[in-house]
Amino acid sequence: MQMTLKHTTAGLTILVSLLFFSCDFKKSDSSTTQTKSAKQRVSTPVFNSDSAYHYIETQVNFGPRVPNTAEHAACADYLAGELKRFGAEVIVQEADLVAFDNTVLKAKNIIGQFNLENPKRILLCAHWDTRPFADYDKDPEKRNSPIDGANDGASGVGVLLEIARQINISKPSIGIDIIFFDAEDYGQPAHIDLQEQKEDTWALGSQYWGKNPHTPDYRAKYGILLDMVGAPDAYFYYEQHSMTYQPDLVRHIWDIAHEIGFGYHFKHDMGGWITDDHVYVTNLRNFPCIDIIQYNPDSQLGFGDYWHTHDDSMKNINKNTLNAVGQTVLEVIYREV
Repeated sequence: MQMTLKHTTAGLTILVSLLFFSCDFKKSDSSTTQTKSAKQRVSTPVFNSDSAYHYIETQVNFGPRVPNTAEHAACADYLAGELKRFGAEVIVQEADLVAFDNTVLKAKNIIGQFNLENPKRILLCAHWDTRPFADYDKDPEKRNSPIDGANDGASGVGVLLEIARQINISKPSIGIDIIFFDAEDYGQPAHIDLQEQKEDTWALGSQYWGKNPHTPDYRAKYGILLDMVGAPDAYFYYEQHSMTYQPDLVRHIWDIAHEIGFGYHFKHDMGGWITDDHVYVTNLRNFPCIDIIQYNPDSQLGFGDYWHTHDDSMKNINKNTLNAVGQTVLEVIYREV
């Protein structure tokens, strides 16, 4: 079995039992499914990829969003302001998080809550910070400088901002929580020979939120994490932690993607084991969170050649890919009743 980690030095210290969660995504008889699906499709908004692209470009224009920088602070204000503009109840969860090198990161998890009166909730999330190192850049002289993070970070946030805009226009039947996790990409770098390899140095923001949720005892029916969802010709395979947590949910989402015409991007095949924010959400909050993340089985690292390099710029953002992911997620949440 090929092991692929988004973070090649990340360890997983919290193990979940191989217990499938109680969410039921099994199909009913075809006539009922078709009738219900048709009714739901009428009310599902149309995802605007131009809008999502704009939100990504705006983030990138701030510069690298590395914790403790002015660019990071300015982008945090922008993201919180956009969620408020789209009608969300916003919480900015601030925390001092200790990085692998003992740097104290002034982190901010940005949380937007929609339809608070509805106890049935779905979590949508992405990380908004950027990598402080270009540890896989071809130029060794550039490896200690931060990256733009157009795809690895900004793309998932851009898609969720467009979804938030659509939620404000057409209210779904369920409650939605959108979380932009911070300090996801500050893990131990691959280009520096460190004597000690530490566990859980990635996804610090989701680890903190998992232990300190914005609502006491927070639970959602399920969560969907978006990470690296904007590259041209990106493929999304079944991420294997996600398949452990809730395989029916994964197949349900991928089936919808195929049904509405995005089978090119969503592959009915197994990908890698990827340590990402969804792992900590699932283990610490005890509900399934699955990962929609680019995976390249032909790459040594499992991702695009731009990954953790200075090539992770706007040239790696494609509106067709954004549309495939954004419309699929909208379809998923608007089919909930």
